[in-house]
Amino acid sequence: MRHPEPHELNGLTGRRVLITRTADRARPLASLLSGLGAEPLVLPLIDFEKAGDQAALDASLDRLVAGDFDWMVISSITTVRVLLEKAAQRGVALADLVPAGTKVATIGPSSRQVLESVGLTVALAPAEVQSAEGLLAVWKASSGRVFLPQADIATPGLRDGLAATGADVTSVVAYHTVDYPARAELRLTAELSSGVAVSACEVPSTLSPEEAHAALDAGTLDAVVAASPSAARRIAQLFPALGTCRFVAIGRPTAAEASRIGLTVAVTAKEPTPDGIVAALESIFANEGNPQ
Repeated sequence: MRHPEPHELNGLTGRRVLITRTADRARPLASLLSGLGAEPLVLPLIDFEKAGDQAALDASLDRLVAGDFDWMVISSITTVRVLLEKAAQRGVALADLVPAGTKVATIGPSSRQVLESVGLTVALAPAEVQSAEGLLAVWKASSGRVFLPQADIATPGLRDGLAATGADVTSVVAYHTVDYPARAELRLTAELSSGVAVSACEVPSTLSPEEAHAALDAGTLDAVVAASPSAARRIAQLFPALGTCRFVAIGRPTAAEASRIGLTVAVTAKEPTPDGIVAALESIFANEGNPQ
C-alpha cells in the first residue's frame, strides 16, 4: 500500500496516537506513524511471563523434537519468543526443534514473517482473515497430531476448531499474560529478528497511566490502538470514558471483546500489521482535516 509523503495532505498529520504495547513492540507502527506526520505515544498495558508449568511445556517440546506431531500451530508472536528461549536452553536453534516431517501453520502473513525470520518454513497461513478463525477456514487436514502452544488466556476456539476437524490436539500453556510490567525473574527475554519485531527509529514517548488519563481528559489523544482482547480489557479498566479518542482494534477478536465490554470501536484494521493499522487510522481521519 502506498503511503502519502509527509508533505502531502493526509488525515494523520498532527494526530496523537496511543499504542498500548511495550516500546520495543510499538516501534514499527510508531515509525510509520511518525513518517506520516502523526505523534505516536506508548502506554504498555500487558506483558508476558514464563508459564508456571514448565514441565508440561518441556514434555511437549520433547515430543515435538521426537517427531510425534504432524503439525505445530503458532497463534501469536509471543509464542515464538517462548520457543526461542526453550531452544536456547537446549543449545540449539529454534528450527532444530521442529523435525522435517512436522508442518508449521500460523494465523497470517505477519506471523509467517516472524517464523521464517527464525528459520522455520510455514506450510499454512490465511491470507485474508488473519486470526484463529481465518486459519480454521483454510485448514484442510482432517486428522493428525497437532502441537498447539498458547497463552494461558487463549480462548478455546482454535483448539476446539482443530479438534472438530479430527485432529488430535495437544494444547499446552506456553506463557502467561499479565498486567505490565512482568516480574523480572519471569519476563520473556528472547529477542525476535530486528527486521521483524523492531525498527531503527527512536523509541517513542512512553506515558504512564496517569499521563494517559490526563491526556484523555484534556482531549489531546486522537486514537488508541489495542493489539489484543486483553489490551482492550485493560483499556476499559483504566479509562472507562475515552471521550473523543477513537478506539482502534487490530483484528476481529479484539473488536469483539471491546464491544462486549462496552467500548465503541471506531475501526477494525483489516490486517494486524503496521500498514493495516495505519490504513484503519487514515480511514477515520481522512475526511476530518488536520488538527490545529
